[in-house]
Amino acid sequence: MSTHVRSTFKVASWEQVPYEEPEQGAKLFRAEVKKIFSGDIEAEGTAILLMCQGENDGGGYVATERITGRIGERTGSFVIQHGGAMADNAVTDSFGYIVPGSGTDDLKGLRGHCTFQHDDKGATFTLDYEFI
Repeated sequence: MSTHVRSTFKVASWEQVPYEEPEQGAKLFRAEVKKIFSGDIEAEGTAILLMCQGENDGGGYVATERITGRIGERTGSFVIQHGGAMADNAVTDSFGYIVPGSGTDDLKGLRGHCTFQHDDKGATFTLDYEFI
């Protein structure tokens, strides 16, 4: 049976550099993003994002992120992979999961799925998890 937790997060830093900017077609970027999570998850995250900026407000990203801190009474770190596509300034086709075998310390055996949401109330991270 999985447990559902939710936290807000703030972006502490965002360093983005282009790695391919053709005259025509989509532009490609790499970003290193640091986050601070508060709520059910008290942690810090570091993510590497590969992003595509298409035409007409289209685009997408894929990311690998290590989160280090506390979920409930358990401490340690784990890695998530997440991504999504954008069309008309709205995220579509998003995904996120905990990488199996990435948990450390009290978070060994952690498995599950996650989502990120950004709206006028701020940024939210939701995690549905269990221990295997």
